[in-house]
Amino acid sequence: MPRLFYDLFPPLPLPEEMRQWDAGAMALGLPEELLMENAARAALDVLRVCRPELAGLRVWLLMGSGNNGGDAACLARHLLDAGAHPLVLHTRPLSACKGASGKHVRIARAAGVVFERCRLSVFRRTPLPHIIVDGLLGTGFCGTLRPDALELVREVNALPNQPFVLALDIPSGLDGRTGLAMPEAIRANATVSFAAAKPGLVLPHARAYTGALHVRVIGIPLAVQRKAPCSFYALDGRCLSPLAHILPDGFKNSYGHVLILGGAPGLGGAAHLAARAALRAGAGLVTAAAPGAGIADIKNGWPEIMTLPLGDTERQWPATLPEGLTELLARCSALVVGPGMGRRKDASDFIAALLRLPYRPPTVFDADALVLLAGRPDLLGRVGKNDVLTPHPGEAAALLGCTAAEIQADRQGSLARLCGLCRAVVVLKGAASLVGQSQAPTLICPYDVPQLAVGGSGDVLAGCTGGLLARMLPAMRMQDVTAQPHNNTTAHSNSTATEILQPAHILAGQAVALHVLAGKSLAEQWPLRGNTPSAVADALPRTQSAYACGFAADYTAPTVTRDPKDDILPWPR
Repeated sequence: MPRLFYDLFPPLPLPEEMRQWDAGAMALGLPEELLMENAARAALDVLRVCRPELAGLRVWLLMGSGNNGGDAACLARHLLDAGAHPLVLHTRPLSACKGASGKHVRIARAAGVVFERCRLSVFRRTPLPHIIVDGLLGTGFCGTLRPDALELVREVNALPNQPFVLALDIPSGLDGRTGLAMPEAIRANATVSFAAAKPGLVLPHARAYTGALHVRVIGIPLAVQRKAPCSFYALDGRCLSPLAHILPDGFKNSYGHVLILGGAPGLGGAAHLAARAALRAGAGLVTAAAPGAGIADIKNGWPEIMTLPLGDTERQWPATLPEGLTELLARCSALVVGPGMGRRKDASDFIAALLRLPYRPPTVFDADALVLLAGRPDLLGRVGKNDVLTPHPGEAAALLGCTAAEIQADRQGSLARLCGLCRAVVVLKGAASLVGQSQAPTLICPYDVPQLAVGGSGDVLAGCTGGLLARMLPAMRMQDVTAQPHNNTTAHSNSTATEILQPAHILAGQAVALHVLAGKSLAEQWPLRGNTPSAVADALPRTQSAYACGFAADYTAPTVTRDPKDDILPWPR
C-alpha cells in the first residue's frame, strides 16, 4: 500500500535545508521566538530524561552568538524554574544578541538568570558544574574552529570529574554534513537535535561526540518540510514495514524469479550465498546459471536452488548467450550478476553480451561484474534506472579510477561521482552504507556492524537486493510513494502521489537495512564476530518478520520481538 515517505525514511536535513524549514515556518506565521521556546522546552525534556532531579544542580550554559545561543538562554530560564542554578557563559557581548536570541536573553535576565562573559579562567573555578549545556555553535558551523573556540572546546573536554554534557542541536565543532570534528568537537553525553537529525549526527564516527542522540520536534509543520525536501534520509527498521505485505492467493511465481549469474569454477560459494539470500529475502524461485564445472558448488546441497549449466567448455562463460538462457531471462523478474563470476576475458565478453540484450530484468551488478564494468562507459551506458550497483570501497575505486582510501576519505562525494557514471541506483557499502541515484536524495544506513565484515557478506546483500526487486518491484510500479519530488520546491504540501525516489532506489535501501539488521541480530550469539555470511542470509526472514511486521499496522503477532534500540533515530517527540 502507499506509505507516507517520512514514515519510512526519516529526513536528515542539511544545515541550509534546516534554515529553509525555519524560514518556511516563520513565513506561515510561526514566530522565531516560539520556535526557540519550543527548542528550549525540548532540551529541558531531554535533560529530565537524562538527569531526572534537576533541582539544586549547577548548570553552566555556553552561549554563542547565533540562534543556538538563544536556545541556551531560553533553556536557562526553564532550568531556573526547575530549581537548578543556571549560569549562562556568553562568548560575545549581550548587546550583540539581536532578534529572537536577544529577546530571550532579555526575558531570561528579567527572570533572574545570571549571565557572565565566558573566559577560560572560569573553568578553574570550584565547584565545577554538574551539567554543561553546549550552545556555542549550531548546525550552520562549517570550516574549522577558530582558535578561541577551539581553546574553549578543549577546556570543556578536559574538565576533571567530567560533568554531564548536553549539546543543543549538534556538538560544537562537529560538521553537520560529514560528522567529522573540525578539528575537535565537544564530547557530549547526549545531543538533542531539533526538528530532525542532521546527516553528520547519525554517522558511526560521530557517536564519540554526540553521545545518545535525541530527536525532538519544535513545531515546524510537515507542510513546510515537504516544500523543502532533504538531500539525505535515514535507513533503519522503519523502512521495512512494506515488506510485511503478503499477496492474497499468491503462489511461487507471484513472489518473483531471481536468476544468479555467477559462480565460475572454484568461486561457486559466492553465487550460492547470493542464491541463498534471494530465497531468504522471499523470492518465490531462484535459479543459478554458470559454467558447468561450478554448478555443484553453487547448489551446495540446496535442492531449492535450481541451476542451468552454460557453455560447451564446462569452465568458461559463453561468448554468446545460449538459447536456454535467453528464454530463462524472459521469464525472470530480477538478475544478480557478478558474485564469483571471475575477471577473465570470457566473463567480460559474457557481460557485454548480456548488456546488449534489448530487454533484461532489473539487475544487481556486484563484485566481479563491477570490476569488469570499470572503464567501460559503453557498457555502463546500458545500465538502467531499475538496476543496482553494489560496490565496496575497492570496487568503487576501480569504477572511479582512484584508491579505496580516497573513496573512504569522501564517501558522500564518491557516491555522487558513482551515480554520475550511469542511471542505476548505487549502494556504496561499508560502515554507514550510502544508497543514491542521479538527481535523487541519498539514503544513509547509519550502522557499523562488525558481524558483516566477513567475506561473502556482500554476496548476501546482492542476493537480498535481487530477492526484493523480484518480489516487490512489479507491485511498486503500480503504486505511488506519498512524498514530494526532490527537486520540486513549489509543490503543494497536500500532494499524495508523487515519488521522491524510484522504486528500485527504495528497494535497494530496504535491502541494505534488512541486511544490516540481520547482521546486527547475530551480535548476541557472536559478539566478537566469528559468524559466517550464511548465518547472515539465514537471519533475513526472522529479521524481516521482526521489523516489517512490527511496524505494519495491518499485521499482528510478529515471530520475533523487535528491539526498539535498533532504530538508529528515535521517533521525534
